Amino acid sequence: MGWPTRVICLTEETTETLYRIGAGDLIVGVSGFTVRPPEARKKPRVSSFLDANFERILELKPDLVLGFSDLQAELGAELCRRGVQVHLFNQRSVEEVLQATLLTCAMVGRAEDGQRLCAELRAGLDRVRDEVSRLPRRPRAFFEEWHEPLISGIRWCSELLELAGAVDVCVETRAHHGAKGRIFAPEEVAKRDPEVVVASWCGRKARREKIVARPGWAAVTAVRDDQLYEVRSPVILQPGPAALTEGLAQLQRIVAAVVRGEKLPPARAGELRSAAPG
Repeated sequence: MGWPTRVICLTEETTETLYRIGAGDLIVGVSGFTVRPPEARKKPRVSSFLDANFERILELKPDLVLGFSDLQAELGAELCRRGVQVHLFNQRSVEEVLQATLLTCAMVGRAEDGQRLCAELRAGLDRVRDEVSRLPRRPRAFFEEWHEPLISGIRWCSELLELAGAVDVCVETRAHHGAKGRIFAPEEVAKRDPEVVVASWCGRKARREKIVARPGWAAVTAVRDDQLYEVRSPVILQPGPAALTEGLAQLQRIVAAVVRGEKLPPARAGELRSAAPG
């Protein structure tokens, strides 16, 4: 007996974490949504977010399966019934993301590596706090996780938006664990008049025309000033290291541009503006 050596990751953030500490060789199966790191996509794909190929998972003989969210509870339960060791994380806050990162590493016997990774991530968060403290003001911002119905950002996205220097106009909803508690009528968000909108529609490209056509949004400052941005979902909606690094960096660039009265360029003509590098 020893530490797990055949790990299946049903979501991307645990895959990213294990690769970040040099333990990618332990992974024998991944989610089909995995994009980070690129070499992880060569691993057998055994699941989407809400479905899994149980027979394929059993063929891979995992000694640990890692998942995320109450939405994967049924997947976890079925694997348990089939005799598989399963751990489902359910992190929502930035602090919980760090805890899940550390625990992922500890579960494969790499606790010290996990501590070093979390220290690195915390140092990055501290650097952003210091830089943001010098901003002359904090613009009003709306982070939208979905468009129909209109859903405000999950807790870690809201916290990262604030960390980047903005005021989340729907901050009260981040206390809700599930998406149903974060649904807004478009008219209500319009009343709060965000100066910038950050869209990250899970698994789908955000569309500018859908945002500007909402009832009451013609007079919203973000629409009037064309401060409409997209941060792609793999960068920010996976509750792992990428959100705390690349995702936060993009939010910080967006907020800084709004404060300066500037606009970052769109990714392509007619698309939402982007803070992605390159």
